[in-house]
Amino acid sequence: MSIEEAREVLAIEEQGLAAVRERIGEEFNQAVDMILSCPSRVVITGIGKSGLVGQKISATLNSTGTPSFFLHPVEAMHGDLGMVTASDVVIAISYSGETTELNGLLISLKKRGTTIIAMTGGQGSTLARASDIVLDIHIPQEACPLGLAPTSSTTATLAMGDALAVVLLRRKQFQAEDFRENHPGGSLGDRLKVNVSEVMLKGDAIPSVEQGTSVAEAVTVLNRENLGAVLIVDDRHISGIITDGDVRRAVAEGNDPKTVKVEEFMTAGPVTIPDFMQAVDALSIMQRHEITILPVVGGDDELIGILHLHNLLGKGEFRFLV
Repeated sequence: MSIEEAREVLAIEEQGLAAVRERIGEEFNQAVDMILSCPSRVVITGIGKSGLVGQKISATLNSTGTPSFFLHPVEAMHGDLGMVTASDVVIAISYSGETTELNGLLISLKKRGTTIIAMTGGQGSTLARASDIVLDIHIPQEACPLGLAPTSSTTATLAMGDALAVVLLRRKQFQAEDFRENHPGGSLGDRLKVNVSEVMLKGDAIPSVEQGTSVAEAVTVLNRENLGAVLIVDDRHISGIITDGDVRRAVAEGNDPKTVKVEEFMTAGPVTIPDFMQAVDALSIMQRHEITILPVVGGDDELIGILHLHNLLGKGEFRFLV
């Protein structure tokens, strides 16, 4: 019973995200342009659950190249408003758009000429009317069966914040090296400082087959190593790479995996990296080419290892930045 209830909650939240996604329009581009042209910082403000989500959005913006800070509406009205300048852009978050403390702050922000972007589900609300741009986060229903606890609405707010951060990141051409500079501490920073030779898979852990191997044999290696790809080699030199998607394509086209050879479906001349380069450089290459596997070669261009995104960043800790 509990499993089905959990699935129902997730389904409702998925529906909320889908609804928000379908309504994104030109106002989103306007918000991005406004933030990009901002000579100062992005100020996030909100109270209650919206405030907690706002703090996360601010943290994400900071780590991906957009200077930001969170401003509590109540504290702002008792002195912290001095941190906001007319050149800042304020993102004000309230699902209803009728939060008294937040709307009281808007009056002061408008007086000093600060640009305001609203993130709200209330398109005709006080917040929406007072803002320069409105990002619509309205959802069909909350996942809370009582319709009281913010659930789907906070998920939609967080996702809209992520969408802003990622689009801004792309527009600024923010790279993995920049991300590393903003994360000098912790396991992520440490992993990106080492040479690829220290984190790559070696020896029998490298998923590889010789030229002339059948697709069926490649699938065996693919399943055993579980990296999503197999390297095709000829006397230790890389000829190509075949992915699980290539295998599916071979089967879908009616080929017999036991007789068709890997050369017929491999991608020849895959991107490689020398073993003396740093992990952060490998991440940049993966990012640029949108790949998760990177063969490592020695001075004579022989295959000596392979990198997976997980080797660099740890499982579940990261997704492509661009």
